[in-house]
Amino acid sequence: GVSACEKGGQWAHALRVLVDMAFARMKLDTLTYSAGVSACEKGGQWAIALGLLADMARARVESNTITYNACVSACELGGHWATALG
Repeated sequence: GVSACEKGGQWAHALRVLVDMAFARMKLDTLTYSAGVSACEKGGQWAIALGLLADMARARVESNTITYNACVSACELGGHWATALG
């Protein structure tokens, strides 16, 4: 799943799994989204990581420290540290 992709550094595949899950009407939870955000962090995809965070809010899925840390780190690694500060 998403976690396996995240651990393998396959951010694009992790996003594809998330999309497939959403189309299949599977419930995406904090853990699933956080794995997607972490995969984006590792892939340097800061904008997509922030997009997933926004998707979580729209879906009323609670974010946690892991999610926020991965977003901040993704922004930092992508050279957008000011974005991480809000």
